[in-house]
Amino acid sequence: MIVFEGWSRIIRQQVPAEAFVGRMLDMADLESRIARLEAESQIRQLVARYSFDIDDRRVDAVRALFADDAVLRSHDGVMQAVGVDAIMAQFDGRFAVLGPGHHVMHDIQIDFDGDDTARGRVSGHAELWRNGQMMVAAIRYADRYRKTGTGWKFAERVLGFLYYVPVDAYPGILGQRNRNHAYADPLPADFPEGSADWIAYELSQAAIA
Repeated sequence: MIVFEGWSRIIRQQVPAEAFVGRMLDMADLESRIARLEAESQIRQLVARYSFDIDDRRVDAVRALFADDAVLRSHDGVMQAVGVDAIMAQFDGRFAVLGPGHHVMHDIQIDFDGDDTARGRVSGHAELWRNGQMMVAAIRYADRYRKTGTGWKFAERVLGFLYYVPVDAYPGILGQRNRNHAYADPLPADFPEGSADWIAYELSQAAIA
């Protein structure tokens, strides 16, 4: 603070008041932009830790990624947990049928609603040993993030599948609608056909035809 005040006195002596105010505003804008970049970096770290920690079964580390009142659910309705204790119990249920796995996240889109909240879309793939067979999945997360006293955490994660299939069922899988084979009866994929934008586009093309 002393160094900053010293520089500010020098600036005031060398430039007109209007220019000095402008420089202070520029400095405040720069600080805001740096803070936003730091927040984005921390959110990206949060997303990366999620994949590493669930693959390594670092359950205490996984718990620390979520806000106390966080929500973790899936579009297919199978996952639906509110509160960090329920989330961890849900993970125990999933780990019971999963062997080694490898979650890899790709594109991450982060949109800030304010200094302490943000929304994200995350795409990824997973290789999984589930119920005694090798499976592969293409996934998306719809996230909400919240800045807490101990850093950025997940306020909500909503999981969707492009496909989730045994390896031998992978060829040609995008030609089918029921691409979620995680359970006894295949379910429709969550995206893109179920998304509002996809449906609106298809309807607009049908109207043209």
